[in-house]
Amino acid sequence: MTYPVPGPVRTTLPATRTTTPAPPAVPAIRGPAAPARVPRPRAPATLVPAAERMPTRKLRTGPFSVLDIGSTKIVCLIGRGEPDNTIRILGHGWRRSHGVRSGGIVDLREAESAIRNAVAQAEDMATERRDSIFVNLSCGHPESRHINARWPIGGREVTQGDVSRIIAEGRLRAISEGRSAIHTLPLDYAVDDTQEVLDPRGHLCDLLSARLHVIDANTTALRNLEAVLSRVELKIAGMVSSPLASGLAVMSEDERNLGATVVDMGGGLTSIGIFGEGRLLHTATIPVGGLHITRDIAQGLSTSIDSAERLKTMYGSAELLAGDDNEPILVQLIGDNDHHYVRISRSRIVSIIHPRVEETLEMIRDRLEMAAVGPAADGRVILTGGGSLLEGIGPMAARILNRQVRLGRPRRIVGLPENSATWPMFSTSAGLLAWAAGAADEMGEPDTRDARPGGLVRRFVDFIRDRV
Repeated sequence: MTYPVPGPVRTTLPATRTTTPAPPAVPAIRGPAAPARVPRPRAPATLVPAAERMPTRKLRTGPFSVLDIGSTKIVCLIGRGEPDNTIRILGHGWRRSHGVRSGGIVDLREAESAIRNAVAQAEDMATERRDSIFVNLSCGHPESRHINARWPIGGREVTQGDVSRIIAEGRLRAISEGRSAIHTLPLDYAVDDTQEVLDPRGHLCDLLSARLHVIDANTTALRNLEAVLSRVELKIAGMVSSPLASGLAVMSEDERNLGATVVDMGGGLTSIGIFGEGRLLHTATIPVGGLHITRDIAQGLSTSIDSAERLKTMYGSAELLAGDDNEPILVQLIGDNDHHYVRISRSRIVSIIHPRVEETLEMIRDRLEMAAVGPAADGRVILTGGGSLLEGIGPMAARILNRQVRLGRPRRIVGLPENSATWPMFSTSAGLLAWAAGAADEMGEPDTRDARPGGLVRRFVDFIRDRV
């Protein structure tokens, strides 16, 4: 469902009338005259919406194993790419998060136990064991920035090796003390004076330049994550930024090209990813999520965390609706008497939820205004994650953000747990599967493990080798 911007829209496009184009003229046939060809009858074409068209790039078959480590739940999915470019879930497992807070691991032993159980459940269902896994990046306070890199070509054609080396060069330049680069995503290239080149391979130039989007995180937090997975006998096959994974799962190709923002409202964090021209342009993280709403309810009503979560799920809403005062709800209070209940109205619960949701959306609006990525930040907003399931949050977000808003569910995936109404909770893990199956190629990030230049000497050797 899409929630339009209330009031006047910023830009109004003139209405156009859709007409059926005339068939193109048949070109004349050279040489001797040919008999007229009678066209064969064709079945009527089925019009497929642009958002549902399958990508031309074929998915890798897999199978692949992914792990989404969140503040409220830990999800493991095992899936494979199908010939029709969908991803089929072979096995899934999920457990309530323990030892994880705001996306970071705070208790190694509890986190290990939760991860082990989730992975074992997925492996049992898929009837196969995996020793490597793709993991989401939400720990270590991820940060997003742009850098420029250059690589000498010397008048010859740009090769794939040159592209890998300039990205590796940018990755080295992005290294700062205590931080490790996770993504080095090319936004565009320049071959000499020609700007905004999407694919420089085959171009002749003297100097190749690249504008890169780097996402890094705290090195210690990443090492702790790797240590926990090694205890579960798993190796990290790849690490993917959470908003990037969510965007790959819920956004159409047209949305990524025209400019749109995905907002993943998780339990401990709200992550933001701004896309434009098919690339991820900017990411940001807000340390507020659904757990903060649950704690607000628990404190405001003097009830337990479990009871507050139930009240939020069953009766919660972002905005007050007509008749909320007429709906009495029983709430169990914490204290000496375990059977002490009070009656409250639904409006009491909404009055606690509303300020927190409003604050979160205002923080999202501020991050979008600070992103400085141009018109892409003004595009449609796609809400996903467990927090997006809160009643009334769509219209409220459209009003505060002053943008079109829709709810995002994972696309082109078969066999997710639960039901389609709760699929936004699995957007990150579904996006991880898409990344493993080949979406990394669409984002333009090559494997630079064997192409990283090692200082001035190594770069000089590569420069000479490419020209001999």
